Amino acid sequence: MTIKSSDIKGYCHADFDQVREEFQRNFEEHGEIGASVAIQIDGETVVDLWAGTADQNSGRLWQVDTSAVIFSCGKGISSLCLHMLADRGQLDFEAPVAKYWPEFAANGKEKVTVAMVMAHQAGLPVWDEPLPDGAMLEWDLVTQRLAEQTPMWEPGTTHGYHALSHGYLVGEILRRIDGRTIGRFLAEEIAGPLKANAWIGLPEEEEGNVATAYFDEPSPTSPMFQKIMNEPDWFGCKLINNTGGDIDPAMINSRARHAVEIPAAGAIATARGLARIYSVLARDGSVDDIRLLKPTSIAPMATVRSASDVDLVLRVPTAFTLGYSKQMGHRGLGEGEHVIIGEHAFGHAGMGGSMGFADPQDRMSFAYVMNRHGSGVGLNNRGQNLVDAAYRSLGYSEAATGAWAKRI
Repeated sequence: MTIKSSDIKGYCHADFDQVREEFQRNFEEHGEIGASVAIQIDGETVVDLWAGTADQNSGRLWQVDTSAVIFSCGKGISSLCLHMLADRGQLDFEAPVAKYWPEFAANGKEKVTVAMVMAHQAGLPVWDEPLPDGAMLEWDLVTQRLAEQTPMWEPGTTHGYHALSHGYLVGEILRRIDGRTIGRFLAEEIAGPLKANAWIGLPEEEEGNVATAYFDEPSPTSPMFQKIMNEPDWFGCKLINNTGGDIDPAMINSRARHAVEIPAAGAIATARGLARIYSVLARDGSVDDIRLLKPTSIAPMATVRSASDVDLVLRVPTAFTLGYSKQMGHRGLGEGEHVIIGEHAFGHAGMGGSMGFADPQDRMSFAYVMNRHGSGVGLNNRGQNLVDAAYRSLGYSEAATGAWAKRI
């Protein structure tokens, strides 16, 4: 897409001009359709940019309040909800899930802890029985199936990415403790007080602001794609083939899906809203006199609880904290197979390449939201280039591992 500097709207502090340059280059060289990027330092906005097209059929431009489906970036938002319950003494991460959700103890899950769920160790990465069409829109159906299911590995011994199930597990634990749905909790306890445009379950009046999602074809070189093709009996195939049609673009762009609560893969946000939420985690649990967490509650979010050189589902190196992801893979894996962030950072990427994270080392929160979703399981060049530019703007050089861990 040809785009002039004047086509990029918003604000960028001079210290972060490299981010603006990469944002423009994403449209000119990397096929961006519509996108926004936001960065806050110590709760103050240093980057808030948007450009491009929100819907190609109508020609609707990306505006200041344009939002987009952020897929697994929603895991970071939904995990924050449980951390707030733990902060208030209502939840113990080391307690069995069945303490709060008794039916979950069925079929060998009585010792599965909340921490195992948060760190993708519960052994429930997919549903083992075929799901009917539209199943992801039916909360009670999919959570009951998870409660009844036998783990696919001994919980706590290894981990594999719980792409869709993670959000239903987290959301049902919260509902059993608090009584509210996770979408309502987010609206009343987080997004509302912070005035952040982020939703799990989009209100009708916001539907007109949502960008249309567009999808690249899967990369045939992706380790996960190759395993699906070569090992059709691998349980990870069900991640693709047993979603009740949830991966259909028509479903993803439907009002029905936007309206319901799919915490792990259906959150909708602006980059500004996502960065605003992460600004709380980049600081001490508060921003602008709005406190969501005690300062001591931040460390567990950044502390690795499970890590592997080969995630059982994603087939790339992953490391998870209680609900968040650390650096994923390394640059040598190729585009779409890694997420390179600072060693102190934690957050979550979304399918297709969106990203939100906090880096307490520099009190930075970062968010990138777009409507062209690339292939792979991590960040593609568009998102990673913006992350890299942010770290260079902060005075970092690249470490030998490819991570942003050294000051110049």
